[in-house]
This record gives sequence, structure tokens and C-alpha cells, in this order.
Amino acid sequence: MKLIECPRDAMQGLSHFVPTDLKIRYLNTLLQVGFDTLDFGSFVSPKAVPQMRDTADVLAGLHLFKTKTKLLAIVANVRGAEQAVSYSQIQYVGFPLSVSETFQQRNTNKSITQAFADVQEIQNLCIRTGKELVVYLSMGFGNPYGDPYSPELIGAFTSQLVEIGVKVIAPSDTVGSSTPEAIEALFGQLIPAFPQVEFGAHLHARPGEAPDKVRAAIRAGVKRIDGALRGFGGCPMAADELTGNLPTEEIIETLTNEGIAVSLNQEAFQKALTLSAGVF
Repeated sequence: MKLIECPRDAMQGLSHFVPTDLKIRYLNTLLQVGFDTLDFGSFVSPKAVPQMRDTADVLAGLHLFKTKTKLLAIVANVRGAEQAVSYSQIQYVGFPLSVSETFQQRNTNKSITQAFADVQEIQNLCIRTGKELVVYLSMGFGNPYGDPYSPELIGAFTSQLVEIGVKVIAPSDTVGSSTPEAIEALFGQLIPAFPQVEFGAHLHARPGEAPDKVRAAIRAGVKRIDGALRGFGGCPMAADELTGNLPTEEIIETLTNEGIAVSLNQEAFQKALTLSAGVF
């Protein structure tokens, strides 16, 4: 199982600005834990997401010479992608493509059709620069707007992404609406249908819900899962403020209980867990 730690997702909605030096200290600690990937920052409008306005400065302060963890940066348009691919330290570029027209407009001020055009251009950029594009299918388990949704719709989006060569796709539970049954059903359908794709699970949950959601993902054959220490973050548009990212510590405990080996630096993990209290 690839573990993707998402401090960017956890931090982006905070009302207080996390000082750059504290972000750097926290991320450098996380880099020692042994996660597969760190979703560390984003190249987006500082007006839209002021918390991430220092991503370039944060990147400059990261100690990458003694870690195997890869870096992922989120972008919302081609301009952000051009920034992200210009840094040799970044391996993954993440783009949120909504399957809900309403949310795509709210999130990036574009239609789904326009966002798909961006995805094509960003994929071309990634190919030219040796990066890997990760497409997050926002509202991947339903939406609160009454927009159309079905697992077949996710399949159709996936098919279009596969056509342009996207290899990592993560259906995302933007507002915490997924159930274990829905998780198992969706991934159980997608994974056999698109064996060339690495599917990730980016799920949100209320306290106590994470283990069942993780077990459902495991049963469906998911090999890549996102989390954030202590379950911080989640979409600011979620109606329930208790809905956050899957707590990484609960993901690890569930994987261990299910007999899936997790090899992490426990000392660094505990240090990061302690430091997270000061960050958040």
C-alpha cells in the first residue's frame, strides 16, 4: 500500500497562516517518516488559497537529500502547472477535476469541458518534463448540488483520462459522503476495468468512520491511499465541520490489523504527530 500524506490538504483551509519556518519544520519531519509521497503544497492563486502562498519558499527549505519520499504539488490551472514542473524536486503534479459541474465552477471558475482541456495541456507538460500527473476526481462519491452522479460517470471520466495517458487517478470524497459500501463498489468496478491505472483513494470521514472506509478500499484492491495526521483538513465546503481527512494513524493501524505490512520510521512519525499539534 502506498501511503500519501497530505499536509497541504490539512493546512489549506486554516484561518490562521502557518508560518513558513514551521511548515518547513513539519514537512521535513514528515519526509523522514517513510511515506511514499508527500502532498506538500500548491501553486494556486494566493487570493484563493492564502495559506499556500509560500509554497516555493517552503520547497526551498525541504531536506530532500535523505528521503525516498516523493513530492506532489496541487495546481488548479495550466499556469500553476508550469510553475510546478519547473522544479526538479517535484515528481507529481495533482489536478482536481470535478465530476460535478457546480463544484468545478466553484473550485476553478471553469466548466468541466474547460477543465478537461487544462488536463490535456497539463498532461503534455508533465510528459515533456518527466513528471507524473495525478488527477483527483472531486465529488467522486456524490455531491450536495443535485448534479448527476453514478459509478458509471466515474468510469466515463476515467476512460477519457486514460485516452490521454493519465496513469494515476484518485476518486475523491470531497464532502465525506462516501460509505464503505460505495467505496468497495466504485473501486471494485474501476480497478478490473482499467488495470493500467493506479487508483488512489482520497477519502474524508467523520471521527470513527476511517477504519471501515479503509477496510472497504483494501477489499476492493486499492493500493494507494491518502491521509493526514490526526485527520486534519478536508473540504471547507463540507457541511459538517467534523468531516476531515482520514487520520494517517488510523490508516496505519487498520492496515496493520488487516495484515498489511507498513514500514515507517516510528520515531519520526511520533515526532511529526507531536509537531502537528503546534501546526494546526
